[in-house]
Amino acid sequence: MGAKQANPVVGPSKPRLFRVLGPGLITGASDDDPSGIATYSQTGAQFGFGLTWTMLFSYPLMAVVQEISGRIGRTTGRGIAGNMRLYYANWLLHSVVALLLIANTINIGADLGAMAGALRLIVGGPLLVYVVLFGATSVVLQVFLKYSRYVSILKWLTLSLFAYFGTAMVVHVPWNEVAKGLLIPTFTSGAQFWTAVVAIFGTTISPYLFFWQASEEVEDMKAKPERDPLKGAPKQAEDANARIRLDTYVGMAFSNIVALAIMITAGTTLHANGVTDIESTSQAAEALRPVAGSFAFFIFALGVIGTGLLAIPVLAGSAGYALGESRKWPTGLERKPLEAKAFYGTIAVATLIGAALNFTPIDPIKALYWSAVVNGVVAVPVMAVMMLMTARREVMGTSIVPLPMRLVGWLATAVMAAAAAVMIFQLFW
Repeated sequence: MGAKQANPVVGPSKPRLFRVLGPGLITGASDDDPSGIATYSQTGAQFGFGLTWTMLFSYPLMAVVQEISGRIGRTTGRGIAGNMRLYYANWLLHSVVALLLIANTINIGADLGAMAGALRLIVGGPLLVYVVLFGATSVVLQVFLKYSRYVSILKWLTLSLFAYFGTAMVVHVPWNEVAKGLLIPTFTSGAQFWTAVVAIFGTTISPYLFFWQASEEVEDMKAKPERDPLKGAPKQAEDANARIRLDTYVGMAFSNIVALAIMITAGTTLHANGVTDIESTSQAAEALRPVAGSFAFFIFALGVIGTGLLAIPVLAGSAGYALGESRKWPTGLERKPLEAKAFYGTIAVATLIGAALNFTPIDPIKALYWSAVVNGVVAVPVMAVMMLMTARREVMGTSIVPLPMRLVGWLATAVMAAAAAVMIFQLFW
């Protein structure tokens, strides 16, 4: 009797849930990287709560697209680039991969600069030394740490996003105004308004997230011998797809709630006090200090460092997966360095070049705008190809994605196409 009582049913539930949450949780959390934090801070500072509705609107779109990404990896046993190499034209594959590499490298540089700036705000010291330190730490962990241990670290780093809930809790939020902005969409015809909308969609629905989640499903499958690609093991499909859906929807919800907390904090403090021009996370943190106090400043800045440590591996890793799969290289974080030299080399070089941008006259934060333009453009063909893949039996076998999901995926593709058109129009006219 005593032995039976020592094995409670409730106890293991939390760690089991933590094991279920993996690629989707990490992908969603990495979406709130330092450059994303700067975007949400600027939006809140400039428009108050007027654009918080975009978080509700974008959630089902990004959740479905990311679930589709995960399903492609789990079903085929290959990432996005690997499937594009098999089923689509080489010019399309190589164009997408080249644009992804450029955008990710710029994003890495901006994130490293933001993390270094946040650390300097907290403890002082040399900015560029911190850039090198953060970049080297990220590369070493990805190359030399065992995959299962590394994924565990990334999961725990998602807790750093709670810093932004803490920031929102220490300021006096007018919740009635927040509810109005969240539930009643408002539109204006100004270029600044539409640029902000485009920036939000470009931040929440980014190509590197598609490549990362699909490839991480493949990694997880290789790490668990009982799992096989669903195309050849359709009996595993029901449980696998349910896990992917739970993982993805929780991860994307976490991402958007954090983004909402950042926008609410900026709207409550910065916008309400006439601070409407924020260009970086460091500037956002500094602006918080006089209007929200040192504690809000500190946890905001600390969150930038934690989210950067989470996002940079995703950015560099997705670049490695995309290039490696397109070139038929051995890829995977579960491999030892000498088994996948080109894959790990891509991760190291992308991080190195990103860090080097901080040593040049190029402002990585301003370059991030062009990265968003590239992401906005490249997302459209990638999403269109993904939607076409999900309906092809030769790609997905019997695990074709249901029609309602595909329709939402095509809606998300149309939204991103419109966003890309707006960006191009604003650039040239």
